[in-house]
Amino acid sequence: MKKWILILLTLHCSLLTVLNAGLTDFKTIEKAKQAYDAKAYTKSAALLDGLESKSPQKEYDIGNAYYKAKKYDAAIKAYEQAKGVDESQRLHNVGNIHFQKKEWDKAIETYEKALKIKEDKDTRFNLELAKKMKKKQEEQKKKQQNKDQNKKKDQKKKDDKKKQDKKKQNEDQNKKNDQQQKDKQDQKKKDQKKQNQKKQDQKKQNGQKKKEDKKKEGEKKPSDSKKEKKPKEKKGDKASGQSKEQKKMSKEEKLKQAELKRLLKKMGQKKTPTMIYQMGENRKHKRDDNVKPW
Repeated sequence: MKKWILILLTLHCSLLTVLNAGLTDFKTIEKAKQAYDAKAYTKSAALLDGLESKSPQKEYDIGNAYYKAKKYDAAIKAYEQAKGVDESQRLHNVGNIHFQKKEWDKAIETYEKALKIKEDKDTRFNLELAKKMKKKQEEQKKKQQNKDQNKKKDQKKKDDKKKQDKKKQNEDQNKKNDQQQKDKQDQKKKDQKKQNQKKQDQKKQNGQKKKEDKKKEGEKKPSDSKKEKKPKEKKGDKASGQSKEQKKMSKEEKLKQAELKRLLKKMGQKKTPTMIYQMGENRKHKRDDNVKPW
């Protein structure tokens, strides 16, 4: 491929030499050829572009120089202005630019156009290679898509798992909160029940105490109630006469006791003789002044 590019460049340069009218253009073309051979492709293209003459051959050579310099956009622009040279070869080179840019569809289309004009083994080889590269790119793209899709699925699974874990965590927390609330309510009920039971026990205890107090009071009352009230006696009854006599005797007894206390006080520590008083019913004792009582 390089061989035919060099041959074509040499041929076009020769044609340009014949076509240009001055010695200066010939020298410029010679310099451009030398720059091309020295792989100074950009310099070669610039020298050719500086020629005053305009021809498809000149544009074709500029396109070749830019192609070698890997300035593909400038090269394809030059090739488009080179219509009039060998069309199949021009399309072949345009196809090569699309191939280098990995524009497989455009490369395949351009190679197929060139082959319709003229069959060429290099063009056919490049066409098949472009198809293989396109297929490979599609497989890589599909593989990458599958990889991205799997990655997306894995990420979705992770996200779903996180959501499920979070949901479960929230449910567990809610259950825990509900259980705590239930435990609090149960404890509150137990405390209330215990408090009510305590009140009932206290009430029962107070009632029992009241019963015991009442019972004690009841035990005291019968002893008082045992005292029988004596019926009031009418005047003139015998019972009334006896009561007065007993009352009279009681007064006499009190007088005797008072007399006894007086004598004892007077005697001091002396031995007190026994004094006998004779009492008779409805009879007064006479004292003998001649008799000493001790």
